[in-house]
Amino acid sequence: MISHSLPSPSKLPPPFLKPSTPSSQKPPSSSPPSIITYEPLKDRMIRHLEVGHLHKAISTLDLMTQRGIHPDLITYSLLLKACIRLRNYQLGRLVHDNLTHSKLELDSIIYNSLISLYSKCGDTSKAKIIFDNMGSKRDLVSWSAMISCFATSNMEFEAIVMFLDMLDHGFYPNEYCFTAVIRACSNAENVSFGMIVFGFLIKCGYFESDVCVGCSLIDMFAKGSGDLESARKVFNKMPERNVVTWTLMITRCAHLGCPRDAIGLFLDMILSGYVPDKFTLSGVVSACAELGLLSLGQQLHSWVIRLGLALDVCIGCCLVDMYAKCVADGSVDNSWKVFDRMPDHNVMLWTALITAYVQSGRHDREAIELFCKMIQGPVAPNQFTFSSILKACGNLSASRMGEQVYTHALKMGLASVNCVGNSLISMYARCGSVENARKAFDVLFEKNLVSYNTIVDAYTKNLNSEEAFELFHEIENAGIGASAFTFASLLSGASSIGAIGKGEQIHARVLKSGFDSNLQNCNALISMYSKCGNIEAAFQVFDELGDRNVISWTSMITGFAKHGFAKRALGLFHEMLEERIRPNEITYVAVLSACSHVGLISEGWQHFESMYTEHGIAPRTEHYACMVDLLGRSGSLMEAIEFINSMPIRADALVWRTFLSACRVHGNTELGKHAAKMVLKQVQHDPAAYILLSNLYASAGQWEDVAEIRKKMKKNNVMKEAGCSWIEVKNEVHKFYVGDTSHPRAHEIFYELNILASKIKELGYVPNTDLVLHEVEEEQKEQYLLQHSEKIAVAFGLVAAAKSKPIRILKNLRVCGDCHNAIKYISMATGREIVVRDSNRFHHFRDGMCSCNDYW
Repeated sequence: MISHSLPSPSKLPPPFLKPSTPSSQKPPSSSPPSIITYEPLKDRMIRHLEVGHLHKAISTLDLMTQRGIHPDLITYSLLLKACIRLRNYQLGRLVHDNLTHSKLELDSIIYNSLISLYSKCGDTSKAKIIFDNMGSKRDLVSWSAMISCFATSNMEFEAIVMFLDMLDHGFYPNEYCFTAVIRACSNAENVSFGMIVFGFLIKCGYFESDVCVGCSLIDMFAKGSGDLESARKVFNKMPERNVVTWTLMITRCAHLGCPRDAIGLFLDMILSGYVPDKFTLSGVVSACAELGLLSLGQQLHSWVIRLGLALDVCIGCCLVDMYAKCVADGSVDNSWKVFDRMPDHNVMLWTALITAYVQSGRHDREAIELFCKMIQGPVAPNQFTFSSILKACGNLSASRMGEQVYTHALKMGLASVNCVGNSLISMYARCGSVENARKAFDVLFEKNLVSYNTIVDAYTKNLNSEEAFELFHEIENAGIGASAFTFASLLSGASSIGAIGKGEQIHARVLKSGFDSNLQNCNALISMYSKCGNIEAAFQVFDELGDRNVISWTSMITGFAKHGFAKRALGLFHEMLEERIRPNEITYVAVLSACSHVGLISEGWQHFESMYTEHGIAPRTEHYACMVDLLGRSGSLMEAIEFINSMPIRADALVWRTFLSACRVHGNTELGKHAAKMVLKQVQHDPAAYILLSNLYASAGQWEDVAEIRKKMKKNNVMKEAGCSWIEVKNEVHKFYVGDTSHPRAHEIFYELNILASKIKELGYVPNTDLVLHEVEEEQKEQYLLQHSEKIAVAFGLVAAAKSKPIRILKNLRVCGDCHNAIKYISMATGREIVVRDSNRFHHFRDGMCSCNDYW
């Protein structure tokens, strides 16, 4: 009992022992209230505190004050601690006011309680005033409380300075003090000082002494430097662990991109006999969502129900997200069921459901409908709700609707919040309006790293890498510091234009910045090197990866497929399955493409059928298009059209366009006309359908039909995309069109081109004038062929690029048959390796041979 620890007050004689007063005489004035009522009121107050009736205790304090008496310091200390424990800081302030009026001389215990009170209610300045007024009464608890106050109030620098001041004043830190200062070092800016404190901690012998110290160290390593390995070492050395410790380690693994480790820790926790709480389960359900482990997620959901936590909003949000991310067919039915069964639909739950619909990739319109339903009810959206809805508008290219959503955010006073402004930038970028995206960026009141990353990503996605790289320099000059996402966006920009030089520079910056172990950056490096033509460099990055996810495997398989290395692609796919990594829809697109590029028909059928039977992935349009491409390339046009007619879903323009391309390659005019008709039925002004059909007629010499197609294109205002090729030399991209003479070194280029033409003819090259789809003289056809953009780019590469490196050319359309043949001879004549990336795949030319073996 608390009252047992109180000193016994001196006993006063009870009133009935006093001498009686004659009836005729007036009774003497009553004794002072402090003498009569102090002890009963004090005892009453303590009894109220013992049973948790804080308000009644405060009422008793008010009564005492009204009677001009005050409790002693011990009682005030009990009152303050009760206010802190019950988080009733307003009543705590009242106690402080009463204490001030009492004129009692405060001791260190009261001062420390007051520091703790104001620290926990967020009034750091008041806590510091109390600390400063303590003078010589400061003890180790005072210093620790003040360090903790700064650390928990995002004033980490002040916490560290306070810790150093404490040492200067001769105080020796204990485990609580170490816990507070290490918490202040749990960020990138202060982690270096945290390492010094860590060394001090080990010397003092507190490393393995306290659970709180261990937790703070785990957080410092995980949050401060992303060093999960060191965090795990601390965790393993802790002699005592509790549910909080296990949960902290699990959530840090999940947040730092190691969901598999998080699940492994969870299983170890269960085997160690600990019962998870709602925070543990939220963390591990999120890890399942990242890995797409639906079965484990469902088991965890059952466990949540058994533990009686199914109605917890935090777990509910995680389950909504998990079901949306794990269901292979993009269904959000289970996410909706979780939401619908929750009794309290607060803003967190609404936002989780809306975000799940947006992230599914198929339900953006439904997400917007949910948002409209939400704002009609009592729950108001927050900044994260607006952020998700703006993303949905971006996915739908609905900029007008996005502007209306932003106006609603403006009315609610949330438009100035960074995540809303950043989502507006992203929305405009997704709608193709980079100019408006830049305006939205420029008017941001406070630009943070996310703002810069969003506009950098906008530029890279719209193939404007130069602006992206300029913004990167602005980020560095502003001292903000690039993040892993910044580097991933820049690598994406480099890969989109094939600028391997810039990509290599960014790779160097990634290494220098310490992000080389970041999975997102490693995946971006694999993609960059692959798309820039250096498949071996891509594989080296992949091979050195410690923890690979499905994106890592898929990126590498896609790279091998695009480069024509089908056996390596399929071998890697089998290795992925052996590693128990579940493939996704994009993985199967890569696998089927690999089969298509080399004509592996039986293997293609096998993988197409195993998609659903082994992994539950329902084929989408892209997979059907791959199978049509596989059959069409091999010349099995009738089998391809039978396959199209047997599809369980309607064949869209992509499928028919793929079939039309095969008809063009194999010269089947009748089937080509049917395919073009089906494309134009769905996309009325599709330029690719017109061009492919026109080329098909031209190759058959049906010039009247060619003229008719061109007439229709002109009438419908359908523009053909101009073919162009580009090459990066000394970090500068040079672009060329057919017959382009605008380059400053055009004279050298065409001189080299004419020399090449003579050399390769001597080696056996014969221009394929059948590929000139114009009705002109034979000699003029040869001249047309010589001036194709890819040949000009190759000639420039021979003139300007270093001889020690391969010449890497990119083209926006498919490389023409004559250029393909000519470049084979050029590689033989010059002894240079030439890599060409067209709209469909890579061609590696070396010693007169191409990696595609002329099957493309």
